[in-house]
Amino acid sequence: MCNSRKIRIIVYNILVIFLGTPILAVADDATTSSRRAKPAPLDSVFPSSEYPGPTLGVPNTDPIFPLTKALWDACPGLKKNDIRLYGWINPSFNLSTSKHSNVPMGFSIVPNRIELDQFVLRLERQPDTVQCDHLDWGFRFTNLFGIDYRATIAQGLFSSQLLKRNKLYGFDPVEIYGQLYFPQVAEGMLLTFGRYFSPPDIESSLAPENYLFSHSLMNNYDASGMTGINATFMLNTQWTILLGVHAGDDVAPWDRAAHIPTGQALVRWVSEDNDDSLWGGIDSINHGRFKGHHDNLQQFNLTWTHRFCPEFHILTEAYYLYQYHARLGGDCNFGPIKSFGGGGGCGPRISGKSPVWGAVHYIEYKLSDKQFISTRFDYLDDVKGERTGFATKYGSFTLGLSHAFTSLFSIRPEIRYEQASRTKPYDNGKRKRQTTFGVDAIYRF
Repeated sequence: MCNSRKIRIIVYNILVIFLGTPILAVADDATTSSRRAKPAPLDSVFPSSEYPGPTLGVPNTDPIFPLTKALWDACPGLKKNDIRLYGWINPSFNLSTSKHSNVPMGFSIVPNRIELDQFVLRLERQPDTVQCDHLDWGFRFTNLFGIDYRATIAQGLFSSQLLKRNKLYGFDPVEIYGQLYFPQVAEGMLLTFGRYFSPPDIESSLAPENYLFSHSLMNNYDASGMTGINATFMLNTQWTILLGVHAGDDVAPWDRAAHIPTGQALVRWVSEDNDDSLWGGIDSINHGRFKGHHDNLQQFNLTWTHRFCPEFHILTEAYYLYQYHARLGGDCNFGPIKSFGGGGGCGPRISGKSPVWGAVHYIEYKLSDKQFISTRFDYLDDVKGERTGFATKYGSFTLGLSHAFTSLFSIRPEIRYEQASRTKPYDNGKRKRQTTFGVDAIYRF
């Protein structure tokens, strides 16, 4: 660790002064070890070999993709500074028992068609949080085009594509942030400022970072991202804290719907034996009132991960959301009504507090160096219909496979069944339940 290394060097120098000669060799953690965090707990076949949450003291071992390699060959200065440009293409297809819309299932909302979910281009530099000697810097610009922009857009930032025109396809700069790493604070502090994804979820809006092609119901209806500043403190190999302030969920700071400041406080714990992890806390907290035609979610998350072995693990996430005086169905979309969902303006106002409960459980098992199987159980209780437009409970079950043909190309077939308890929310209010078979492909470049 950074501070323990400093103490050892001081003791060593004192001994040298008094004894007149060196008596031992002092190891430099930054050079003799490739990471200061605990060993990676999960097999590399999974989207991440780390537990959910921020992990400092881990080197950048991401693959060098073809576009990055070409740029490094053409401009060695980019390689010297570890600046990378890469991306992926993510089309999908689904067969559904619904005819017009898969909503309230998110992301893959159009049934029985091939769609482009994401075309993503990312420019980034990751700061070196393994070394303990100097301040370091980084940044990330991630640009997304496809139907998935509907799940990531922030009001006030290119949002007229969705909120005024209700376009199926659109563009969204989903990540725009800078980073500064301070090794002298605690065992390392990483300051992040800009637009970033909501930290506590198991799932991500970006395809390569997910276990399954589709997303859980609860993930569809919580915060996608925020714009603000946060600081991640590594206290030791077991404890990490994230503290921050932002402008509210999925809203630009300059928009009239922004809530400044909105608080954020999350804690990550890893057991001594590295077999369990807890990650959660407060994602968003302010006065909680809906304003500016936009949701103001108050969000509290907790995720438990347990590793049976690197090839087999489970994850369970639960959350509680609420806000006051919200609109039925959430954010107001003033675009034309479309068969796939959205449009038509604001829903009726809901008086008082609108609570939402959600939970999801993943079971992950490695089949081979190129395959793993995923099982997901999902629950959402939209008590007053604020998130989905229907006051009902939902449950879903998904079974999927991820297969990598090469390091650049993979597919994820899955079958999914979901059902509402009281109403008919599926296929524009025509069905109580829905079954889908879906598959997507990810090609990285």
